[in-house]
Amino acid sequence: MKNTKQLLLIAIMACLLFPLKAQKYEGLALTPPMGWNSWNKFACNVSEELIRETADAMVSSGMKDAGYEYIVIDDCWQVSRDSLGFIVADPTRFPSGIKSLADYVHSKGLKFGIYSCAGNQTCGGRPAGRGHEYQDAISYAKWGVDYLKYDWCNTENLNAIGAYTTMCDALYSAGRPIVFSLCEWGDNKPWLWADKVGHMWRTTGDIYNCFDCIEDHGTWKSWGVMQILDKQDGLRKYAGPGHWNDPDMMQVGNGMPVNQERAHFSMWCMLAAPLISGNDLRSMSQQTLEVLANKEVIAIDQDSLGIQGFRHAVKDSVETWLKPLKNGDWAVFLLNRSKSIRNIELDWKTFSVTDTLSNRTLDTTGKEIYKVRDLWLKKNIGETRKPLKVTIPAQDVLCLKLLK
Repeated sequence: MKNTKQLLLIAIMACLLFPLKAQKYEGLALTPPMGWNSWNKFACNVSEELIRETADAMVSSGMKDAGYEYIVIDDCWQVSRDSLGFIVADPTRFPSGIKSLADYVHSKGLKFGIYSCAGNQTCGGRPAGRGHEYQDAISYAKWGVDYLKYDWCNTENLNAIGAYTTMCDALYSAGRPIVFSLCEWGDNKPWLWADKVGHMWRTTGDIYNCFDCIEDHGTWKSWGVMQILDKQDGLRKYAGPGHWNDPDMMQVGNGMPVNQERAHFSMWCMLAAPLISGNDLRSMSQQTLEVLANKEVIAIDQDSLGIQGFRHAVKDSVETWLKPLKNGDWAVFLLNRSKSIRNIELDWKTFSVTDTLSNRTLDTTGKEIYKVRDLWLKKNIGETRKPLKVTIPAQDVLCLKLLK
């Protein structure tokens, strides 16, 4: 009874301290978070051994050096609540406990993330956060959690803004800076309100391991890479340092051909999206590693201006995307969505575009000359004083950086 009264007092005090406005830690996620999440590859088949080995692989593979830092356990790590209502990890799969696992991840110079859900149960049918937000936040802080993914299953009659605000305030009251990832699927237009609540928010339903298709589950759908890309239209004005549109975790390394993986990864970087890999880091091919760890393309995603790129033009299935960068540089990506190769000629002398969101202009029609760098070949390929003639393979991308 005494412990129950103490918990009730903690909850009441937290509500009195933060009754009207969501609180979140500023200074976190000033660039899109980068890391790994277990769900796309392993679903509920998670364990202490898997997480430790993945942390090891993130370091040994060079992923950490490329900027990846979060190791996130998704659903199915939890099995019950104890007599006081605190969440309990699966003692068989996580025999050392979550704190010990977080300590191991931290010992590798990485950060540790965990999963829960705003409803009565998680999407995998495990205990979720509804009614236990402050207790869970206390546990996460005690364990050393650095990142929380918060899902939206089994949330009948819940208000999304209220539910996520409650969890946000609980995290803040627990006193540990934690990146808060809202996985609300875009149903309640989180881009309109979530910047006051979390650091990133899902803009769509789940990604499907397919470049250009839809998986229909009957009552809901999963989306291919191109379908999710299209759903980002109109959302860029809501993103920026500390608050990001999240088009979902990446499927790079889960079976798509390399051209599609390269296009998938590149467009997530153009979107200034969180770069959360979802493959098996322990056994990925050199080809997959070269995609995920391309520092020059990653730099487009991580640019400190924090401006999300935009689709400028479409011609013959080839989309031209632009992204303003620091120091007056620009990213210019040409995405070939067709199943055939495309021969492209870009006459820089006719290229003048103003981004009204950032009030920045790319003008190569006059005296301003830019060096043109191919980010996948990792070499300069000319200047804007001469037209660019290239062949783009089917469902592939040309990634250029224009350097002043």
